Amino acid sequence: MPFVRTSVRKDTDQARVAAIVDGIHQALVAAIGMPVDELFNLVSEYEPEKFFYSRSFNGIARSDDLVVIEITLRRGRSDAMKRALYAAIAENLSAAGVSPKDIFIFMHENDYSDWSVGNGVFAMSIVQQRGTDG
Repeated sequence: MPFVRTSVRKDTDQARVAAIVDGIHQALVAAIGMPVDELFNLVSEYEPEKFFYSRSFNGIARSDDLVVIEITLRRGRSDAMKRALYAAIAENLSAAGVSPKDIFIFMHENDYSDWSVGNGVFAMSIVQQRGTDG
């Protein structure tokens, strides 16, 4: 179950934010086989004057609308899966009006023992078993 944090420029239109979240989610489903119901994306806005970043790092010309995507997920995806994920995110967000040059993605990987996904239960104990709440 990935947990995503997405940071967008303050005053980004809410319809665009929803399209960004959906684009990331659909990429996770398609590229790494994440179940459709595993949507956890915390969106925050940054004040342009409080976010400093290189507009030319690694030869990429970034605009004022940088979207930062931080993905935390369980260890075990191959480099090929990650490449496919990054490409799918860029493609999906491009359809939402975000330039691929303005998409900055990074990942944190960990293990089941680093999660509790509800009811205070150690995720290693349930290893992807579903709850009984419906």
